[in-house]
Amino acid sequence: MTLPADPATAARARTPIDRIGATVLKELVQSIVTGEFGPGDLLPPESVISVQFGVSRTVIRETMKRLQEKGMVTVAQGRGTHVNPSTSWNVLDPLVLSTMITNDSTLGVLDDLSVVRGALEAAMAAAAATTVDDEARARLREDLAAMAECVDDSAAFREADLRFHRSVMELADNALAENIARVLIAHAVGSDRFTGVDPAHAFELTLAEHEKIVETISAGDAEGARIAMSAHILGSWSRRRLPSEKRS
Repeated sequence: MTLPADPATAARARTPIDRIGATVLKELVQSIVTGEFGPGDLLPPESVISVQFGVSRTVIRETMKRLQEKGMVTVAQGRGTHVNPSTSWNVLDPLVLSTMITNDSTLGVLDDLSVVRGALEAAMAAAAATTVDDEARARLREDLAAMAECVDDSAAFREADLRFHRSVMELADNALAENIARVLIAHAVGSDRFTGVDPAHAFELTLAEHEKIVETISAGDAEGARIAMSAHILGSWSRRRLPSEKRS
């Protein structure tokens, strides 16, 4: 009887294959996102892709399974692998979302992301207002003060900005909404297009909007908090967004 391989040894043995598979997966996701393979298109057979990437058909087969898990293709036995429309993609998948943002030449993806983020964070701000207590008020005031102290340091200000938003999300106590918002934020902030260009007095404007959010949450004004957070998310994106790249 053959004993199972030591887990660490097995992991080391799989690593090269996993890296190869990840590279192939990334290339195929890129091809689908950019439209090289459009909705309804049939991907080349495993044998062709295998030769193209210089990998085994086992690696390609596993890659197709991962693409299917991401909602990007449908694998039909005997009928090949068809590309799904973008409405079927798991856009919260890190690879799918990051590839969409990277190839978002019109900024349409970031526009949509900002709308979704705004709706989620607005709802969480409203929820935070319904359960606010003195401890929560103090926490938000501390976050606000930290931002005010670093308006002349863009990196520190942005980090303080993220801490403020995390505080509001945690106070809302909605794990699902927080998880989705965190995924969106994490992949957006890594994009130069999302960072955009800060207009004059951008940080002062952000600070003023945050003060309004704290004011409404602290007062227990759920609707006011919802409006303030939505206006902040959409307004700050509009200020940073490059005008020349707006959708026609």
